[in-house]
Amino acid sequence: MDFALARRMMVDGQVRTSDVTNLDLIAAMLEVPRERFVPSRNADIAYLDRDVPLDNGSRQLLKPMVLAKLIQAADVQSDDRVLDLACATGYSTAILSRLAASVVALEEDADLAHKATQNLKGVANVTVVQGPLVGGWPERAPYDVILLNGKSEVVPQDICRQLRDGGRLVGVVGEGVVGKAMIYLSEGGDVSGRPIFDAAAALLPGFAKPPAFVF
Repeated sequence: MDFALARRMMVDGQVRTSDVTNLDLIAAMLEVPRERFVPSRNADIAYLDRDVPLDNGSRQLLKPMVLAKLIQAADVQSDDRVLDLACATGYSTAILSRLAASVVALEEDADLAHKATQNLKGVANVTVVQGPLVGGWPERAPYDVILLNGKSEVVPQDICRQLRDGGRLVGVVGEGVVGKAMIYLSEGGDVSGRPIFDAAAALLPGFAKPPAFVF
């Protein structure tokens, strides 16, 4: 399979056509070999317009269009400190590392964290850490940008508190099959959110809505 051609077709047919105009982001998606971040048996679907299953069975790489639109909405700057929450095998981190000053890649699954570490070896501005996703990574906070690499059924308020003033959190929020891609902005200690577009994503572990108490 000609992966370079598939990568170009992904960018031209999925990313650019979805109003992604950030040239640095487009260049990063043209450079990063997505097929290296998925199980070898799924390499032939790495560039399709879909989420790609990973080895642990419950986690997936976000479809390219959703990831690109989230990152563009976050408006990542060259001096930003970024938390890539639920980095999985590190594909999103590799993209972010080309846009930001530094990226903390958080993963709680030991096998995925190991793969991310191997995939990102030699990328000087990336630190892969392992821990519960719901806790974020306060040791390196505050962050200018936090990417929630999947879906949460509730507004991740505790994660939002790890933003610096003016910081942005992006991710998919909602219940059911389709949620809303959201951006949350931290200003003066308050966090406000607004929807960006409709999006589907796999629910992240620990981010399910707590069951309601029924009398």
